[in-house]
Amino acid sequence: MDVNELRIVVTLLAFACFLGIVRWAWSRRNQPDFDEAARIPFLNEHNGGRDE
Repeated sequence: MDVNELRIVVTLLAFACFLGIVRWAWSRRNQPDFDEAARIPFLNEHNGGRDE
């Protein structure tokens, strides 16, 4: 195996990991967790959103 074949394998593995992360992020069973995380910035509105 030469260096170019190794580069191809590493690129394909990285792309497969990327596709796995995208699939996980768009999974319907994770949607409630992401919706809750999206509301975090709005939970502390009594002080203008600043952490003081």
